[in-house]
Amino acid sequence: MAPTEQSMDGRRIPGRRANWWVRGGLIAMAASMAFVFFLATRVQPYFDDGTPMRQASHRSLGLPSCRFQEMTDLPCPSCGMTTSFALLVRGDIWSSMRANWVGTGLAVFCMLFIPWSIASVFFGRFVWVRNVEGVLAVLVGVFTVLMMGRWVIILLLRAVD
Repeated sequence: MAPTEQSMDGRRIPGRRANWWVRGGLIAMAASMAFVFFLATRVQPYFDDGTPMRQASHRSLGLPSCRFQEMTDLPCPSCGMTTSFALLVRGDIWSSMRANWVGTGLAVFCMLFIPWSIASVFFGRFVWVRNVEGVLAVLVGVFTVLMMGRWVIILLLRAVD
């Protein structure tokens, strides 16, 4: 039986069931995000003396330095995101926020996305969301504006110093 939704005038209308490929996509995205959190547990976000890093912890995975920072001697807009995720999965919320507060927000969103996508697969429809494309577009826009706004503030603070 297809799920139903309530219309504005109180009539019950059939709800949209998610196709098998939509459900598969949700599972794949949830698995990908779970893998990102697994990788965050492999990152070393602390210096040898135990103080938390603010950026460049991705190098503990053998990844290269930030090219943008090497070329400009300025942090890139996403500097500190990996460190933020790595600190958050360890429960170090304050240090995660200091590394990159937008990354902390993104990590929290991803943590909430995993059970939401599993619930949506289970119920066969998007739970609590009517227009997934619209919500995703708004979220991408919000995170992009926050990330770029944070970056501009950091650049302005560096210019003042």
